[in-house]
Amino acid sequence: MKLSYIASAALLALGLSCASCTDNDYMELDKGSDTLTLTASTTEIVLEESEYASDAIELSWSTGTNYGTGNRILYTLELAAAGTNFAEPVVIYNGEAQEYSWTPMVDQLNALAVNRLGAEPYEAYQIEARVIATVSGVATDQSSTVTFTVTPYKAVATKLYLIGDATPNGWSADNATEMSKTSTGIFTWTGNLTAGEFKFITTLGQFLPSYNNDGNGGLVYRDSDDQPDEKFVITEAHCYKVDVNLLELTITITEVEGIAPAYSELYFVGDVTSWTFWEMTQDPLDPFLFRIGVFFTGASEFKFGTASGSWENMYKAAEENAPYTNTEMQFISGFDPDPKWYLTASEANQAYKICVDIRTDAERMLMAPYTPYTEMYLVGDATPNGWDLGNATAMTVDPSDANIFTWSGHLNTGELKFSADKQSDWNGAWFMASSEGKVPDGTEEYTLFIDKTNSSCQDQYKEILVGNIDYKWVIESAGDYTITLNQLYQTVTIKKQ
Repeated sequence: MKLSYIASAALLALGLSCASCTDNDYMELDKGSDTLTLTASTTEIVLEESEYASDAIELSWSTGTNYGTGNRILYTLELAAAGTNFAEPVVIYNGEAQEYSWTPMVDQLNALAVNRLGAEPYEAYQIEARVIATVSGVATDQSSTVTFTVTPYKAVATKLYLIGDATPNGWSADNATEMSKTSTGIFTWTGNLTAGEFKFITTLGQFLPSYNNDGNGGLVYRDSDDQPDEKFVITEAHCYKVDVNLLELTITITEVEGIAPAYSELYFVGDVTSWTFWEMTQDPLDPFLFRIGVFFTGASEFKFGTASGSWENMYKAAEENAPYTNTEMQFISGFDPDPKWYLTASEANQAYKICVDIRTDAERMLMAPYTPYTEMYLVGDATPNGWDLGNATAMTVDPSDANIFTWSGHLNTGELKFSADKQSDWNGAWFMASSEGKVPDGTEEYTLFIDKTNSSCQDQYKEILVGNIDYKWVIESAGDYTITLNQLYQTVTIKKQ
């Protein structure tokens, strides 16, 4: 009896053990056996731009089934105008994702509804969402749909420019002074204004639409020549800080001291330019800094001008034939003296990056040889591999120019920046947007370079802690893109195909 009891217990234990193995194997092989179901957190949404950074809606879905194959389940998420049978869908996830939800912010959903799906601002619009589950080796896809109604808004401008005889560039719409965008609808600019008038435009080369004086110290949107064209008036030349909030249609103009640089433009000129004036880029973080990347093909003298074609009011070396390592710089208001820096023939035939600081009584010229990074990577939730830095998406170096990297592929809606070294603590070398939340417009634009572990990078910024800078581009429209990045010139083009 005792032996029989022990044998029965052993068999029972073995049976339980096998049952446990069977359950585990089943779960491993099946990885979900429910019906794929897509749900929306709400069915009616009225979007308000003042809540642009809030979550608009959550679309979530159940696992579905992999039919016991043991293979991954991958998901496609699409949006389309209701009733179109997804003839021209907006693809959020493109069949390579293992995500189980999508939560767009208000401004993201608004841009999709208006720009991609044809919704009219301030009118209710029905959107249909569809999730498709695909299992490798299984011919049949699973799908589920849900419909919701969204009422979008007309988004305010993403760029804003000062124009008028009080501004640095006058009434030229082609050369209007760009303000810095600090958040959605919020812009700032600090600089010298003279006595005169000004207003704001949203597009270079176009006088409409504009934002004008409403007569009560606020802003009014103007999109027709038939509407009043009241301007803001500056009665005394001074350095001013101009803050604009397009969401609330407010403007603040404040006199400031010692903030704005003496010049908003600077030009590199020398033998290597054939003594023509090459415009430098004003640093988006520090307006006293101006930058340029130059490949020197031979020995060259050089100096810096404050106006294209003008040989007066120039920044020059502290001594004749100063070596490029001499950081001392002086401002000369007339033509003489005319000392310049001199790069020797033995120092030429390579690239240099130049940074000029025009702070009064603290002028300096910082110049160093530039060795291009051999790799470049896309990082961000807009990219194929998301925020996984170790598995970041590699770009391809141009075989004829080591400074240029390209990439073509699908981008999701979300954020994007570039890593040059994939440093695991995220404190390495980055190419970033020139301001937070910048939306690429498909043209060549300046890209901010920050090396958070390089002391020389921090030394260039006297009043800014570069370790805190983390600007990213925002991809509002998913699709196929081509990206070209030039690390010497610090330019990037992010263009939708």
